Amino acid sequence: ELPSDAEEQLRSGEQQLELSGRRLRRLPSAVCALSRLQKLYVSGTGLRELPEEIEELRELRILALDFNKLERLPDGLCRLPRLTRLYLGGNRLLALPADFAQLQSLRCLWIEGNFLRRFPRPLLRLVALQSLQMGDNRLRALPAELPRMTGLRGLWLYGNRFEEFPPALLRMGRLHILDLDRNRLGGFPDLHPLRALRVFSYDHNPVTGPPRVADTVFLVGEGAVERMAERDEPTPRPLPRRPARAFEEEEEEDLLIGGGSSRALGPAGGSLPALEAAPGLGT
Repeated sequence: ELPSDAEEQLRSGEQQLELSGRRLRRLPSAVCALSRLQKLYVSGTGLRELPEEIEELRELRILALDFNKLERLPDGLCRLPRLTRLYLGGNRLLALPADFAQLQSLRCLWIEGNFLRRFPRPLLRLVALQSLQMGDNRLRALPAELPRMTGLRGLWLYGNRFEEFPPALLRMGRLHILDLDRNRLGGFPDLHPLRALRVFSYDHNPVTGPPRVADTVFLVGEGAVERMAERDEPTPRPLPRRPARAFEEEEEEDLLIGGGSSRALGPAGGSLPALEAAPGLGT
């Protein structure tokens, strides 16, 4: 059954259901009967599985499933035609279903804090995806086909196991934000080919200084303060680590800089609006 306050939530007319923080091993089957539902938040509930019937939520735009115990995703989740924002961080995922590529409306995917050892190849077919959060996984390499993701503007890869700068990134000329904090990188190539880059974070890597970048790039890492001082620009701020939730109808660029109506999940530690200080973003 639905929680006792669900009817009151839905009566507001926003077609939004908040179940976060409750103890749920399974998603109540009655939720999947809410065919007009647009926003569903089921964060931090202990959820272990999702029913295939979730595909009946054909109007769903936002789905938050982060900080649960999911080990796999049902194919039914891949058949949500209007889904634009999906939060899967802090689960136990080893891979994504092959049908995940059907989520062609997806613009924002947060899948940090899982057990991904390889870049999920279905993502390569999501050419409209703009924001991809893959921090705190177990990635060692990126596929050569990564530049197929022509819509990507923000890519978070902190806390993985990269020992060399992935060559495919040098062909991601439309990236605005790139975060490689807390890896095992000993150096960087010349990053001038990343012509659209505005923020590059490389802190907590065994490097001796900042990479070569255009003067328009906002740096965060070893030697960045000195480099920014030479340019007479503000001291860099840390990049965000937590997802911004409940985006409303902001411009697509707000997927990267947060927007005014976001809600932060998890403990304090930065939020997407901090990126508004970076030069060039939001233009």
